[in-house]
Amino acid sequence: MRAIILAGGKGTRLRPYTTLIPKPLVPLGGKYSILEIIILQLRKGGFTHITLAVNHLSHLIMAYFGDGSRFGLKIDYSIEETELSTIGPLTLIPDLPENFLVMNGDILSDLDYRKFFDLHVQSDSKVSVSAYRRNVKVDFGVLKYDEAGSLTAFVEKPVYDFDVSMGIYCIHKSVIDSLVKGESYGFDHLMIDGLAANKPATIRPFSGYWLDIGRPDDYQYADEHFEELSAKLGL
Repeated sequence: MRAIILAGGKGTRLRPYTTLIPKPLVPLGGKYSILEIIILQLRKGGFTHITLAVNHLSHLIMAYFGDGSRFGLKIDYSIEETELSTIGPLTLIPDLPENFLVMNGDILSDLDYRKFFDLHVQSDSKVSVSAYRRNVKVDFGVLKYDEAGSLTAFVEKPVYDFDVSMGIYCIHKSVIDSLVKGESYGFDHLMIDGLAANKPATIRPFSGYWLDIGRPDDYQYADEHFEELSAKLGL
């Protein structure tokens, strides 16, 4: 089984931690890098070949993970010369299998990657997206009014529920074959273009643990609580 990990971002939201090292190599609990945790989880799930799509400070990532032999699997690299967003980097990989898993390189989750992959294949989906329910609290009183300016409703500090993409997908090779090689193309384009073509993605809700380490607060929380998180992540 094949997995592609997107590890080419500059990690600007996580500065100053990413000033000298790429975000996927930021350490947690003084023991593992974020990307190392993901690779160990994928190996446990039966994935044997991992491709790291790299750009920013790629030489550090390549030096750290090498060919993957010390992890007991194959690791190779796809190097972006320019920023290609989230889906564009996949067009540079010439040997994609029929189905493969794609995920961001800054995610901590206890998602069963093998089960997610198997469901994708069994359902014959072209694109599967793992989704997580997030609660967003508005810290203001929300006003609703008509065209005349008359108040029609008032809600004090409401909480809204949204299903968001976890940054974990399974994709059929035919989807990538239809794209222009080396052109910037994002996950948002993939979703919108699929809807326009009446080929919507399959959404698979997930209710376990998920944390996108994109902000300093999220990283600090994961680092400080790493011991308790380790059990959830199967380390």
